[in-house]
Amino acid sequence: MAEEDSDLEKTESPSQRRLDQAREEGQVARSRELSTFAVLMAGGAGIWLMGSALSQQLISLIREGLTLDTGLAFHTEQLLPHLHDLSMATLLAFLPLLGLLLLVAVFSPMLMNGWLFSMAPLQPNFGKLNPLNGIGRMFSVNSLMELAKAIVKSLVVGGVGAWVIWHNKEAVLMLVTEPLAHAIPHLGSLVWGSFAAIMGGMLLIVAVDVPFQLYEHNKKLKMTKEEVRQEAKETEGDPQVKARIRSMQREMARRRMMAEIPTADVVVTNPTHFSVALKYSDNKMRAPVVVAKGSHLMAARIREIAKENNVPILEAPPLARALHKHCELGQAIPEALYTAVAEVLAYVYQLRRYKQVGGAYPQEPHELPVPQELDPANAGL
Repeated sequence: MAEEDSDLEKTESPSQRRLDQAREEGQVARSRELSTFAVLMAGGAGIWLMGSALSQQLISLIREGLTLDTGLAFHTEQLLPHLHDLSMATLLAFLPLLGLLLLVAVFSPMLMNGWLFSMAPLQPNFGKLNPLNGIGRMFSVNSLMELAKAIVKSLVVGGVGAWVIWHNKEAVLMLVTEPLAHAIPHLGSLVWGSFAAIMGGMLLIVAVDVPFQLYEHNKKLKMTKEEVRQEAKETEGDPQVKARIRSMQREMARRRMMAEIPTADVVVTNPTHFSVALKYSDNKMRAPVVVAKGSHLMAARIREIAKENNVPILEAPPLARALHKHCELGQAIPEALYTAVAEVLAYVYQLRRYKQVGGAYPQEPHELPVPQELDPANAGL
């Protein structure tokens, strides 16, 4: 029971496949604080860069709006078009700043996740309309954490703002006594100083929130041990199925090998432990090729098929061991065994001639020249 419970607990880190699937569904780590910080910084930078031109345009619009035009006074039907023109001019004045804020708001999430476009979040999910699920989300651990973050953020930002005001209270009070030409720049410097201090506090919140959101996202995607095993089966294949496939492949290879034995020129044996079937064609092959080999029961089966198809069988233990050890199916024999195999093939051709025309029965070759380093028996293998 304890082992089953441990398999159901999400203790394993999410796999790359799980992360990719979540990303395709639009489930990525998000930090609202990072987006808020980026938008505020973009707004401050935009006002800093475009503030002079924007202020000149606004002063001009205010002056035009407050100027009494006798034509408008006696023709009230022109008031609404005039108001429309002033409104459009104001919108155009703010348009560069608003465009900058829009771009930053859209692309700031890319700071954490890169480019991501998914239609999955737009698909209807009627389960979210369930009031019970909504109440559950309201009182969930995640909601409590969001509430705690909001309180901490308010305390940090409010504390920084209160500190700035307290630190500059004398300068704020002195503004009413200063000439307008000096009071406005002084007020601007106080506002920018306050903005910089508040953004410093926001930066501290972002530095805490981004790692926390990454941790929460990773925790949400954690997997149980059973899910890890199931994913391994889906990606790499079921071990039992793979073993069955390998078994079938070996069986097919064995059948192909057995089908080649009747076409062999000779079978060299140990005589009981190893059997190797050789084939050679002057016009097609550079050297003799191993078409079948096996040990123990397989070696016995090779000998049986060779007898059934009148393939010559020669007992040459050192050569059989060397061929079985150093040659693969369909592979030419090593050059070091050319001489020994040539003697074997010469005996086979003599045997064929004897069966066709008669004469003296050829003698089987003995003590074939097999290098000691190629004989597993001499190598201690």
